[in-house]
Amino acid sequence: MIRDPQFDDIRPYYDEEIPAAMQRIADNDVFPLLASYIFPDKSVEQTRSLLKSIKTCDEFQVKVMWHVNDQIRQRSITNFTYSGIENLEKDKPYLFISNHRDIMLDASVLQNVLYDNGMATTEITFGANLMTSSLVIDIGKANKMFRVERPGIMNLREFYIKSKHLSDYIRFTITEKKQSAWIAHRNGRTKDGNDITDQGVIKMLGMSKREDKIAALEELNIVPLAISYEWETCDYMKALELYQSRFEKYVKKQGEDLASILSGITKPKGDVHLSICKPVSREDLSKFDSLTNIEYEREVAKLIDRRIHEAYALTPNNFIAHDIRFGKHEFKGLEYDDEHEARFINRINGLLKYEVEEPEVLKDIFLGIYSNPVDNCFKYSSTAHASPIA
Repeated sequence: MIRDPQFDDIRPYYDEEIPAAMQRIADNDVFPLLASYIFPDKSVEQTRSLLKSIKTCDEFQVKVMWHVNDQIRQRSITNFTYSGIENLEKDKPYLFISNHRDIMLDASVLQNVLYDNGMATTEITFGANLMTSSLVIDIGKANKMFRVERPGIMNLREFYIKSKHLSDYIRFTITEKKQSAWIAHRNGRTKDGNDITDQGVIKMLGMSKREDKIAALEELNIVPLAISYEWETCDYMKALELYQSRFEKYVKKQGEDLASILSGITKPKGDVHLSICKPVSREDLSKFDSLTNIEYEREVAKLIDRRIHEAYALTPNNFIAHDIRFGKHEFKGLEYDDEHEARFINRINGLLKYEVEEPEVLKDIFLGIYSNPVDNCFKYSSTAHASPIA
């Protein structure tokens, strides 16, 4: 394994660190609860023995995390589908840049898709804000997760240094270790349904090879991903956060990130589709060669947005929300029926039980979470596709 000690502060565990991490996880007080969820057909002691037998990160992903993701799928996803696997070459490392709807699942479902198709799993970004306990850190770093700092908790110089360090690590991972990686296309989850790539992410990726902006991104083999949920697992939480943010800066409560993770794991998500988009090629990037760096980063971000929006799998909920929001019946009978509509209206009524001064504003924010993807898809096509399982 190729190593570089300069990345010891953010890297996942090395294989020789796994046995000790597995022992700590097995000895944790909450292990019995985790074990019963992941392996409902095994005793806690059987699961503990399995964990203690694991010696590598790859083993942990296959013997434990694959089953975690599968249990989430079985218990909370009605249908899971994916498309675009033919866009990938088996032995080529990629940087997967995904729209970001759920803290855990966006990256997790990709791992099972890759493994089930005989491909290597990826390293995954691990927000420093989520590293709240030794148990979470052990699970995350054993799951090939690498640390990413969040802006806003340090001054600009410190953030620049951290961003350059992250950029160097991602390039090292792709080009030296030949290991794929997953990152979100923006800082934090999409709250309003608009999957817009942060230009700063593109800037960060280029910081590790400033002398050639085309090669800097071409070498990373960027593949956009579009993940679509029929039911947003944190839709109420997102709508209430956006509503509050209209009046004052939203400050997360203690344990809120953990609550979002648990919601993503347990709440029904209906149909979920992962689209693996066409990789960003040198030909794509060369179209922007004459632009300034800022313009170049903006256009690359827009290119990723376009691929994500075109590949987003719309469900009846998206079309219902769009019709309600704009007072139309444009899609009724084509993309949804009375039964779909009744279920969605029931979801809205549940949100409106929260007492706020302007319930119609809250309702509009909620509708936007589901309706904005329709507008984004239709920017590029008047025949935006519905989910293959809708």
